[in-house]
Amino acid sequence: MAMTTAFDFALIEASLVEAAVDPTRWDEAMERVAQATGSFGALLFDVDRHLPILPRTRSVARSFEVYVNDGWVERDERFRLVPFLRAHGVATDEDLLTSDEVARHPYFQEFLAPCRLRWCALVKMAAGDAFWSLSLQRTIDQGPFSADELQQLKALSQRVGSVAALATVLGLARAEAALDAFAASDTAAVLIGKDGTVLGMNAAAESLRARGLAVEGRRLASIDRGASDALNRALHALLRSQPAATSMPPVALPRMHRRALIAYPVRLGHVSYNSLAPCQAVVILVDPEAQYRPPESHLRSLFALTPGEARLASAMSTGEPLEVVAERCGVAYGTARVVLKAVFAKTGTHRQAELVSQLGRLPQN
Repeated sequence: MAMTTAFDFALIEASLVEAAVDPTRWDEAMERVAQATGSFGALLFDVDRHLPILPRTRSVARSFEVYVNDGWVERDERFRLVPFLRAHGVATDEDLLTSDEVARHPYFQEFLAPCRLRWCALVKMAAGDAFWSLSLQRTIDQGPFSADELQQLKALSQRVGSVAALATVLGLARAEAALDAFAASDTAAVLIGKDGTVLGMNAAAESLRARGLAVEGRRLASIDRGASDALNRALHALLRSQPAATSMPPVALPRMHRRALIAYPVRLGHVSYNSLAPCQAVVILVDPEAQYRPPESHLRSLFALTPGEARLASAMSTGEPLEVVAERCGVAYGTARVVLKAVFAKTGTHRQAELVSQLGRLPQN
């Protein structure tokens, strides 16, 4: 039998606005929304991107793990409801499938049923290019949303579009602030959106476009197609990793008559906090020909590095991959990895992009 709940619109809207202002509160907002709508759980999707880092309630943690790890995120039958959701503001499985079809469908029987889930209502949250779906989940025993509840959710959809607009604007502002922070150290940085395309770049990155950096179809590219494909694969892996990875190995972008640019794909927690953030990654670019290489003696004095550590750190400051630096220094790759860990510890860095940025800020005299 369908449940009937009088929804607290004021609580729902206040929770969503608070999360738009402070993205660390999205999961908390989902808890409040689930409680206010009599739902077992709630999730918030960007319906145009099947990215795995979603705001969600604790109650769906187990089912969400199965959803991502078993590949249901790429086979989610409910994405077929998007046109109906776009047109009407609310959608349910019954808008697409009969009860007999649900009884035979793998998505419902192999994924949802073992998790004791069955019923859902999708609520549109849209403004401009931002189009999200608030997914309210109910268990098999709770039953479907009633006709009255669906009418309430339709009214809710008309009221919360501004939340999507606010979160998008604030998310872009955070991304632009991150670019400014990189600019302060003259670090070339490129903002990457949900689909792997370029959202923006700072002046240092723009200057590299005159020195061999290419942007084709709104994507970073190289004269070498294989390198372009490798960077796109790295960004795809970074965006879809679960749990979220913080970085991917550097990718060399060859140039005509110059040494290759080195691209570091990374996530910034305060920028790409979940799948709703406009900016999902940052590519830090290093030009080995322009990079300052600090003297080994300075590094030994400043960071108490051993001669071997200082030699490796100085060589790493050009941004080239560890494999190349190890060969240039005449040491085995395994040995170089051990030395690099010691350099990270003494310089207070955690990955090569941070090390390069820190060494690039050292006085050059």
